[in-house]
Amino acid sequence: MKTGRRRSVITGIGVLAPGGGGREEFWQRIVGGKPAIRRITAFDPAPFRSQIAAECDFDPARHGLTPQEIRRLDRFALMALACADEAFADSGLDAADPERMGVSLGTAVGSTIRLEEEYVVASNGGRDWMVDAGHVAPFLHHALVPSSAATELAVRFHAQGPAAVISTGCTSGIDAVGHAHALIQDGEADVVIAGASDAPISPITVACFDAIRATSPRNEDPEQASRPFDADRQGFVLGEGAAMMIVEELEHALARDARVYCEITGFAARANAFHMTGLRADGFELGEAIMDAMDQARLAPESLGYISAHGSGTKQNDRHETAAYKRALGLAAYGIPVSSIKSVIGHSLGAIGSIETAACALAIERAVVPPTANLTTRDPECDLDYTPITAREVTVHNALSAGSGFGGFQSAMVLSRLDAT
Repeated sequence: MKTGRRRSVITGIGVLAPGGGGREEFWQRIVGGKPAIRRITAFDPAPFRSQIAAECDFDPARHGLTPQEIRRLDRFALMALACADEAFADSGLDAADPERMGVSLGTAVGSTIRLEEEYVVASNGGRDWMVDAGHVAPFLHHALVPSSAATELAVRFHAQGPAAVISTGCTSGIDAVGHAHALIQDGEADVVIAGASDAPISPITVACFDAIRATSPRNEDPEQASRPFDADRQGFVLGEGAAMMIVEELEHALARDARVYCEITGFAARANAFHMTGLRADGFELGEAIMDAMDQARLAPESLGYISAHGSGTKQNDRHETAAYKRALGLAAYGIPVSSIKSVIGHSLGAIGSIETAACALAIERAVVPPTANLTTRDPECDLDYTPITAREVTVHNALSAGSGFGGFQSAMVLSRLDAT
């Protein structure tokens, strides 16, 4: 099949998310709309305003990771490896030219857990200004540089092509897959292991978001706390997780008769240059990213069958995002099913964009749109079809995944069924 241009497709998916141990458990969880949010168990959250999170019940040994890897690596890197193993197996890719295989890994906060734990040990619980380096783990330098996780992935799969870590806050996951798409288009690689991972549930992270009152204080009812687009929402719920995908050049995939989930047909990113945590009410930059991605995909707004929203559950974000869809898609925005899976699995910072991209790919393959859980009271300013409570059977030829992050990062990706392009 000759196309005249290099096209990128997703041929393998691996996911670790709260409430599930892999891709299929994740899919059943989000389609069922059952939130996996609870009081934090990783540490005592009593001192904090927000004491809830969406935690993964992740045992790295059960995922085949070795004692040496478990000792050497932070939780976020271990989750990335486990997801990449699942994605690689799912792709059916036995082997690839090492020099034509790359890695694109997204993360917002990297080895936060390991760095905090080791500082507590070295400083005697924060009491000593002069720390004794002899008390820290010998692999602490791995935690300092997030690029070490990309190296681990490259070594594991013998990838000798381009390797990078993308860290753009809460859009890191979408941007990492977008970078893989660009590597394929530019001819730099034929296969890219792409996605993102974050394990931010630690005292320092919870304190950071408490300080700006961004997270929900609905501690008495954790499963109801993540309420994107609902009038009673009180902030986002912190989560953790990872998703890795095999992004492959189309003709390379067809030559080996690979199963193709979907094609990446458009990707664009913008920055608002406005405020570190604030958003313009008109949704201008996100709207611009969406229009750019749609133009690349050569799609009219009416062609979209699903939008995976950023949908964090803060009043500012949800209204900004609603305005962006109206700006970019016009009246067609009112007829497109939209949902936020953060209502089920929380907000895993840099990882969530890749998890939501995986959800879009599965929605295209399985003709089901996951719901927005806990959406019971409509916010008049969020007046689109946000697929409340119950999943919907919909034939999805084209899906849009949108992301918005602190720092003003705005990203959009369009995924399409191969026979729709």
